[in-house]
Amino acid sequence: MSLSIVKSVRPGGVVQIAPRGEIDVDTAYEVREAIAEVLAKGRPSRIELNMRLVTFIDSVGISAMVAGFQTCEVSGVKLVVTEPSRFVHRQLWVTGLLGLFGAPEPWFADDTPEVLPGA
Repeated sequence: MSLSIVKSVRPGGVVQIAPRGEIDVDTAYEVREAIAEVLAKGRPSRIELNMRLVTFIDSVGISAMVAGFQTCEVSGVKLVVTEPSRFVHRQLWVTGLLGLFGAPEPWFADDTPEVLPGA
């Protein structure tokens, strides 16, 4: 599986980076590069790493996220993780890094309220 990354500017000077796929030894550099590219273009108020569509992340991917966090911190920009998939959430929790990235709640595809017939 490959990795694709979409960047978008949100209200308030927030930049969202949304990887899709697997972040592993072959693709982790793409996450680091996406963060560095955003910082090279300016200083957003915050960078949100939306991890909803990440299906797998290994230790090299986690390391890339930490390196991105440190780069942002040196630049005075806050990096947070938003909507982590259950797998990403678990990996961040197991490694003790969930709090570093803002302690986001996991994103569940089925979080929409169920409408019962006749209700």
